[in-house]
Amino acid sequence: MIHTAHLFADLDEHLITLLRSLTPEEWEKPTVAKLWKVRDVAAHLLDGNIRAISIYRDGHFTAPDRAINGYDDLVSYLNHLNAEWVNASKRISPALLTDLLESTGKQYAAIMQEQDLNADAVFSVSWAGESVSKNWFHIAREYTEKWHHQQQIREATGRPELQNRIMTPRFLRPLIETFVRGLPHTYQHTQAETGTSVRIAIRLNEVFEWFLVKTNDGWTISDACSTVPEASVTLDADTAWKLFTKAIKPNDALSKLQITGNKELAGVTLNLIAVMA
Repeated sequence: MIHTAHLFADLDEHLITLLRSLTPEEWEKPTVAKLWKVRDVAAHLLDGNIRAISIYRDGHFTAPDRAINGYDDLVSYLNHLNAEWVNASKRISPALLTDLLESTGKQYAAIMQEQDLNADAVFSVSWAGESVSKNWFHIAREYTEKWHHQQQIREATGRPELQNRIMTPRFLRPLIETFVRGLPHTYQHTQAETGTSVRIAIRLNEVFEWFLVKTNDGWTISDACSTVPEASVTLDADTAWKLFTKAIKPNDALSKLQITGNKELAGVTLNLIAVMA
């Protein structure tokens, strides 16, 4: 179980401090989220807050306006939903966006703290291949959304004194730990002998590591391994979050990582996509 609910309030506090410091010009800067500017990413975060409060507090669900017959259909629907909101949010001033993020963020954080972590979640973590997820995993997935979108804003505005506020072990380890839960699904078609393992290491000030292990039932992820890994891939933290959220492509990451052992086996790690995209 990955515990993240206690981090939302502090993460949001960093976000509000950041947004209140931005100039009008910085609100219009492009981000690694392709077509979205800083203000669009902030608006997307607000949408997440509002939808969560509506669902959890008020029991208000909006049914899809189209048939969802698979993962691709779901991604297409969510992309449409997100674009629709971002376009409408252009009517909202940056100051009001920030005020709304502050007020809804507090409600959102409280709701996450109230959830039974072992109960089935309202939404599954589809990018990890799950059709039903426990609340702890859904909440951790939501945490990664809030973290990486805030980091997109930080990188776009490029202030050294602000950029690394959430690039710390406290905030980063649960992010990466959640991301790597998608690796068994990423490796599902990768053939290997039972007992084969792959080491995944993420380097910040210290090195965080996990091990992907082939079992009789498929691949599993663990923070320990009893055998010598057949392959290892090491990424710096900045490359890792961008790679796993599609901000950069695997080929763009190759020059920034270290692979040892079976390169083909380790290279599958680079295909992990831990966002709905």
